[in-house]
Amino acid sequence: MRIVTWNVNSVKVRLERLLAFLDRHAPDVVCLQELKTTDDAFPREPIEAAGYHAVTHGQKTYNGVAILSRSEPTAVTRDLDDDPADDAARAIFADVDGVTVGSLYVPNGQTVGSDAYDYKLAWYARLLERLRTHHDPARPLVLGADYNCARDDLDVNNPERWAPSVLCDPAVRAAFASLLDWGLVDVFREHHPDGKVYSWWDYRRLGFPKNDGLRIDALLATAPLAARCTGAFVDRDERKGKQPSDHAPVVADFGG
Repeated sequence: MRIVTWNVNSVKVRLERLLAFLDRHAPDVVCLQELKTTDDAFPREPIEAAGYHAVTHGQKTYNGVAILSRSEPTAVTRDLDDDPADDAARAIFADVDGVTVGSLYVPNGQTVGSDAYDYKLAWYARLLERLRTHHDPARPLVLGADYNCARDDLDVNNPERWAPSVLCDPAVRAAFASLLDWGLVDVFREHHPDGKVYSWWDYRRLGFPKNDGLRIDALLATAPLAARCTGAFVDRDERKGKQPSDHAPVVADFGG
């Protein structure tokens, strides 16, 4: 089973790339973030023609998440199921081939100490509460997400420069670690223990050519699924060429 997470930074702008990616890698499940479109405007027909079902939770201009899968997804739920006042489209869950899949777009947080950063930390706390109340670490679960957090300095090309940012602040790293403490495994790190492999590069300052990146996208899986992970990689080619997303897809393979 091949599972992918990818912040496409506008599914309409990146549609041609997405379809080529599906053809090239033949994933079983793709978690997409930052669709930047509504459900009714999502490009469902070409994706279905490529052999994929699509369940979406979209939002005009901002946010938006989706799960694409070869098998028809069931038990679809949207949001974190706890705060009807929060209308940001940042979470969708579905069952696919015996695995519960979540596609998540964690808030960026803007600047440390801001209201947006408080919202980010609260969102992490809400996600942890959902794990505690809706899921079981003994059952197969994978969360594909833009976590907007570099787990530690192994995930940062220039730790000193990024240390004050909302991506590396100790509070957000502690929030990310709480997900691991609950029972999730960072399957990419398991296969790249020395780090220094990145999934996001700033469009500015020649971030990608200089490999001045961070790994802020990850697939976190419960132990029964993580034990089946046979490998993981970042498809850097998707950050090259015309009109790439600033994120590259993170891919993981799971045996039977």
